[in-house]
Amino acid sequence: RPVDHIFRITGIDECERHFAGLSDISISEDIPVEGDISVPVGSQNPDDDFSTLDEPVKDTILRDLRAVGQKFVHVLYPKKSSALLKDWDLWGPLLLCVTLALMLQGGSADSGEDGRPQFAEVFVIIWFGSVIITLNSKLLGGTISFFQSLCVLGYCILPLTVAMIVCRIVLLGALSSVSFVVRLIVVTASFCWSTFASTAFLADSQPANRKALVVYPVFLFYFVISWMILTFLPSP
Repeated sequence: RPVDHIFRITGIDECERHFAGLSDISISEDIPVEGDISVPVGSQNPDDDFSTLDEPVKDTILRDLRAVGQKFVHVLYPKKSSALLKDWDLWGPLLLCVTLALMLQGGSADSGEDGRPQFAEVFVIIWFGSVIITLNSKLLGGTISFFQSLCVLGYCILPLTVAMIVCRIVLLGALSSVSFVVRLIVVTASFCWSTFASTAFLADSQPANRKALVVYPVFLFYFVISWMILTFLPSP
């Protein structure tokens, strides 16, 4: 009928007028869209379901020890690499810090009376110094994370820890000018090795015009530890 035809045409025009503006609406590219709607096709790899929670404790410990050992090797053979930054951990720095603090303390109960540093003093100096250097690096525009920097600085104490072991062995003999010269050479070489190793790993993460401002605190940090090692004398 003519009336029904008119109403149908009028309704279609009304709908087109209401929905015409929707074609101009678009999603901005700046709006972040999270999630993944892709559906994987094919069978799932059984290795994807493997979790470290399912493995024996022995395997976990051995894997962590191998990782720590590999980082020790990278410190002994320093080069510009991100080996210590990809899979950072604080187990190695903690082990080196405790070992160095115990050897500097000497294990005697009256270490505070003969002027030697206490365990807590060494522990605080190492970790507080590492935190200060890390904050300085971040404020100067460093691109590595806080814990990555702590990992590098802590692992690079390895040469100084080895120097402390050598000095303790040398001090088993009589104190003389020869023993002091030997200890001076060993500590100086270890200090240079630690400084070079840390800067080799951290150099690429700093702006080119601010590298000297980052290296200087690192130099002071390892110099203080080296001085503590060189001036250590066993209790009578």
